[in-house]
Amino acid sequence: MGNNVVPALRGVDTQIQPGEFVAIMGPSGSGKSTFMNMVGALDTPTSGRLEIAGRNIAELDSDQLSALRNQTLGFVFQQFMLLPRTNAVDNVQLPLMYTRMNAGEKDRRARAALERVGLAERMDHTPSQLSGGQQQRVAIARALVNDPSMILADEPTGALDTATAEDIMGLFTDLNREGVTIVLVTHEEEIAAHARRTIRFRDGRIIEDTAGSELRAETNT
Repeated sequence: MGNNVVPALRGVDTQIQPGEFVAIMGPSGSGKSTFMNMVGALDTPTSGRLEIAGRNIAELDSDQLSALRNQTLGFVFQQFMLLPRTNAVDNVQLPLMYTRMNAGEKDRRARAALERVGLAERMDHTPSQLSGGQQQRVAIARALVNDPSMILADEPTGALDTATAEDIMGLFTDLNREGVTIVLVTHEEEIAAHARRTIRFRDGRIIEDTAGSELRAETNT
């Protein structure tokens, strides 16, 4: 801003391994959103090195970054981000628009993803015909349709009541048991408790990295 340079992240050095379930926590302005944007290949670092699936993202052009996001990552948002006049199957098919699959295969994969999240009976419903929890399940199915190795979820339970949030977290836990890597931003300790590892940010730094009750690392203290 003007002549002022404010580093959003400073000295962050960490790895997320395949199959992990990681909660990202910290107050507003702590750097957790920037960290998620980096992990999601939406931003590139101004210094240091960031590798996703073994690839240095600084060496990829925009088309390669788009392909990486589409083939490797699935995104879930707090506000669902569904097309309001489009049924669940067509909403889930959206990431497949950038593939060479035929229409029949896209439909099959979308329906399989919806079955995977427990919406076999709601495939032809539009978002207005679904509850908040069901809409978030559609969004999770959309994130899964390309069989990503990692799902990035930004406050995925923030718009849900407590019981529905627990239901959605149970679904994430099941997906993680199936081998999907989950990285989730949350402000709620109860939600973070579902993860097997918690990374806490403050002022652009990692201040705590824990697995269960064991302190794994503390950086930049």
